[in-house]
Amino acid sequence: MADIRPGDGARDLDEPVKWTPVREYEDIRFEYSGDGIAKVTICRPEVRNAFRPQTLIEMSDALVIAREDPSIGVIILTGEGDKAFCSGGDQRVRGDTGYLTDPSDAAGVGRFHVTDLQIQIRRLPKPVVAMVAGYAIGGGHVLHLVCDLTIAADNARFGQVGPKVGSFDGGYGAGLLAELVGFKKAKEIWFLCRQYDARQALEMGLVNTVVPLADLEKETVSWCREMLRMSPTALRLMKASFNAAVDGMAGIQQLAHDANLLFYATEEAKEGREAYKAKRVPDFGRFPRRP
Repeated sequence: MADIRPGDGARDLDEPVKWTPVREYEDIRFEYSGDGIAKVTICRPEVRNAFRPQTLIEMSDALVIAREDPSIGVIILTGEGDKAFCSGGDQRVRGDTGYLTDPSDAAGVGRFHVTDLQIQIRRLPKPVVAMVAGYAIGGGHVLHLVCDLTIAADNARFGQVGPKVGSFDGGYGAGLLAELVGFKKAKEIWFLCRQYDARQALEMGLVNTVVPLADLEKETVSWCREMLRMSPTALRLMKASFNAAVDGMAGIQQLAHDANLLFYATEEAKEGREAYKAKRVPDFGRFPRRP
């Protein structure tokens, strides 16, 4: 485990970044910048960074570490090399009931671990930035959708392949896409399985910015450092607020619990706790009933 030290967000936005390994994995690389940025990289370039169950399990573990570490304020999600961000699920390990943890066990029970990862990214109380070079296709396209921001290289390509391979994502893959680009365009993307270049993606609101491939990491790190200068609690509540609008009761629950964390720090909340511990009637009358 790396020696991770808290960052104060004061580093120059364009200062070169030095990544330090946090924990070793088989399918991913998990690193820390030293000033508050974590980076999770899918390391399967031989299959255009397609994920298998092991990949997703490792990504989930890394995100838990990033969530729990108070020195980390922003997370970058990316793929190794410049050919692909992620090309979705590895069809070689797709069984009749989902993706198989053990491909040699044809009778094994398949899973869709990516569903859990999508929800984890949405509920993680820190911004997650997709850094996209090359293909963001299929399940990889949905992964960038569930991230909070997307920085794309000029060689990035986006699209869906589900209907071509007997698959689809009727959850975030459909709903979030329609929220971003509109229902007609989202249906085009899914029904025709065309691919769109970085500039087209920017024009339809699918990404936040497009930069030359050589500048991709520099620009992404700059955006992350800019966010590190902001109030972490405000960012947390804003992320929950955006998601609450489309995540239904689960989104409202996240926002409500984040607000409850803030309330716990107030004198009013402390009065309730201390009165219970002292077995006395709480004196809430000394707190204002705000209009």
